[in-house]
Amino acid sequence: MSKIDPAKTLPLIHHREIVAQSRLFKVERLDLEFSNGATRQFERMAGHNRGAVMIVPLLNDDTMVLIREYAAGTHTYQLGFPKGLIDPGESVLTAANRELQEEAGFGAKELHEIHTVSMAPTFFNSDMTIVMARDLYPQSLPGDEPEPLEVVKWPLSEADKLLAREDFIEARCVAALFLAQKWLKEQ
Repeated sequence: MSKIDPAKTLPLIHHREIVAQSRLFKVERLDLEFSNGATRQFERMAGHNRGAVMIVPLLNDDTMVLIREYAAGTHTYQLGFPKGLIDPGESVLTAANRELQEEAGFGAKELHEIHTVSMAPTFFNSDMTIVMARDLYPQSLPGDEPEPLEVVKWPLSEADKLLAREDFIEARCVAALFLAQKWLKEQ
């Protein structure tokens, strides 16, 4: 295994420019110079990185709460964990409990940050914190979804069957499932 150099010098950013923009996204071009003198132009999604949360809710030791919602990128309905952006001024755990109430109709008395993942760090500045939610109680808040989300209860003991489904394919959900299983074993 090779060593990681923690003192590696970051490339210099000589110029930044927004080269495309939509209602939701900005594409930023960076003119970079690396420590060895090489120069490159990179494009990335520009953002403010408010952060996001994904919640793995447990009704009991063997029952997860999932939601089924429309995924515009694949034009399908996908099964996954509740998730959403952290609002300005919110903590990770406050955002997780709010999203859980908005999307799944449950609040949680017990919340734990278990890991932070990034979707594609080469192109996005977007972190998502995975949160375990336990000791759930019925509690709903209005959300921003265009239609009611279907709530699906799934046995944790049947995680392999969940992974085999064609509608449970989001990489962050798969990672959250494995991270949750690891976290639960360590408790």
